[in-house]
Amino acid sequence: MVEAVLIDLFSLPANLQNIQGLLRNMLETIDKCSSIPAPFVYVMCYQNQGSDKDSEQESLLPPLRDFQNLKKKLEVVCGLTAAGALYTIKQRLDEKDLSVIKVILPPLRKDLMKVYIDHLFTAVYQFEFEDLQVASDCENLQISEPQSEGQRLPTQDVALIQREIQMYLQSLPSLKGELTILRSFLIPDEIFLHGFTTRTGGISYIPTLSSCNLFSSSKRRDPQVVVKENLRRLASVAGFNPEAFHRVKIDHANAVCIMGKTEPDSYDGIVTDQKGVTIAAPGADCIPVLFADPVRKVCGAAHSGWKGTLLGVSMATVNAMVSEYGCNVKDILVVLGPSVGPCCYKLPHESAKEFYRIDPKCVRLIDSACPYIDIRKATRILLESGGILPENIQDDSVIDQSQNITFCTACHPDKFYSHFRDGTNFGTQMGFISIKD
Repeated sequence: MVEAVLIDLFSLPANLQNIQGLLRNMLETIDKCSSIPAPFVYVMCYQNQGSDKDSEQESLLPPLRDFQNLKKKLEVVCGLTAAGALYTIKQRLDEKDLSVIKVILPPLRKDLMKVYIDHLFTAVYQFEFEDLQVASDCENLQISEPQSEGQRLPTQDVALIQREIQMYLQSLPSLKGELTILRSFLIPDEIFLHGFTTRTGGISYIPTLSSCNLFSSSKRRDPQVVVKENLRRLASVAGFNPEAFHRVKIDHANAVCIMGKTEPDSYDGIVTDQKGVTIAAPGADCIPVLFADPVRKVCGAAHSGWKGTLLGVSMATVNAMVSEYGCNVKDILVVLGPSVGPCCYKLPHESAKEFYRIDPKCVRLIDSACPYIDIRKATRILLESGGILPENIQDDSVIDQSQNITFCTACHPDKFYSHFRDGTNFGTQMGFISIKD
């Protein structure tokens, strides 16, 4: 069922009499034939350079005034660029959690619009298209089978749209304050560039993703272009090249990628001795773990959730540094980033028993149906068992709490994302590290 209707008049002068007539006819059809009471309607139009939005909207008011049923659910959105107007409409859709959208537009703009939609939306949304013409019956508001037309725009036109979107997103103000990076006292700044991100300083606006979300998926509403802009802002503040950036491909297991060798399809650890290449591991409760060997000048990153912890992903990353680059395990420094703490994290009893076998101190209330789990302590125990020196591990056990960066993500909604706390549409922070040139 259509939840919203987008009428694209962006390429047409709003003051043309015939456009006003077409708009009136479309609104009449929507008003009378919708199978739901007054769907949300957005009219997208061009804002002339030098004019204000109110004057542009005023020229479209005559055909809009008479639709009382739609009045509270109808909005004219003007923009200097199609990217700006469409992104504003996306914000309105997300505020209302709407996902099924009918787009009514001139036939010649259909391929253009599909490119904008492919970049600014994710698979969460469903779109159907209808040519801009007088609707004749109620079937026009039913969802049709998805179209399978191929991309017909010339490559240079697609590139222009991509550039327009990029420039628009770069112009947006940062949300929730300045971009903040947490750094460890353990990793030497003269050799390594590193840090752990927080949730501030990006442009993601959906509450559970706001604002510096660094991961996009088909199940979330933040598109890849927004995540890329957040990463660009992070790179600018941190001082690394976003074009030489490699994030682990999460599988919640213990495979490790060696930079420069064949990349596995999925892996939760990554190591390198290449200068100027930034490697990273995401986390939104799972632990982003950073590794640094200042003697051999090698670094690594790993994503360690409860499954990866049990499978030994952190020691697998250490072992890769030793076997591939000749690191001495006693030289390797390990830092555990923000992650869900033992104060909040629970697992079913059967899974909790696996942590109890590592050490009873990793589990609290073992006899309960869902005991509390300390995946950080389990990670430390496994690392120390593998030869990492206790003093070379930084986690929440630091004596001076002013130096602590292993905060509980679930306990600090103002600073961090948390899957455990926020549900399926959660944001993601990460830990990153590189060897300085």
